[in-house]
Amino acid sequence: MKKIMMAVVVSLLVVSVASAAGPRNNCGCGLGSMVFEGQDSLVTQVFAATTNGFFGNQTFGITSGTLGCERPQAWVENEKLNKFVSENMDTLAVDIASGKGESLDTLAEIIQVPADRREKLYSALQSNFDNIYPSAKVTHEQVIKKIAVIAQKI
Repeated sequence: MKKIMMAVVVSLLVVSVASAAGPRNNCGCGLGSMVFEGQDSLVTQVFAATTNGFFGNQTFGITSGTLGCERPQAWVENEKLNKFVSENMDTLAVDIASGKGESLDTLAEIIQVPADRREKLYSALQSNFDNIYPSAKVTHEQVIKKIAVIAQKI
């Protein structure tokens, strides 16, 4: 019985020392991290990590930018953007050349450019048309990468 009591006391001591070490977030983002937010003990972090793993919600959170996760900034790998640009290469080229058009509006929506910065984006894309579409053989991936570079400068 003394050994069990000693083990409990030692365990409590370890947990209290670990929780006094200061705030940390070792379990990333996700539902568990939100449920146990602000509770920085070893036990709560283990519960948060277990909850995140059990429900498999970190992938959803990262993809959607929810559950305390940040959406990745590299939108070259954005499936919706890839599909849109690949299916609308010619229309997008015409709209970029003219500096306006429905496909540019859609592109701005997909890459989440605020409405007050869109005219600046359209103008920058128009000015760089020859760089974005250097030849008829340009791929949609190349177009997206060049648009990304321009969009990050505005």
